[in-house]
Amino acid sequence: MGIPQPAFYIFKCEQSAPPGMPKPSCVTQETQGLFQHLAQTLMKEGIMGTVQPIRTGCMNRCQMGPVMLVEPGHTMYAGLTTEKIDRIVSEHIIGGNVVQEYVIPAEMWDAPISPADMKKQMGM
Repeated sequence: MGIPQPAFYIFKCEQSAPPGMPKPSCVTQETQGLFQHLAQTLMKEGIMGTVQPIRTGCMNRCQMGPVMLVEPGHTMYAGLTTEKIDRIVSEHIIGGNVVQEYVIPAEMWDAPISPADMKKQMGM
């Protein structure tokens, strides 16, 4: 038996803006420890081997940040705190139930669009 693939990938936005930037940022002094908390929670639960946390750049949902995307399922969670991460790991990752109250609003995370359709929208 080989090394199993992860059952989940969790993409945590780690983009930070310099002080004074008008755009919100997913990583601030108050939220800079969230990725570490996620990783430690997965280790503590004994599931790090099947859940891969990944630091990522901007996912263009800055006004809803901090955000993270859980795959499979294309579920984006917004307004993260350590308490919300704990509940997401417990209920979604381990329990299999999306924590709906933390999911980004539909108007901020509409259906995907194909690259070909995006080119058409852009008049290309």
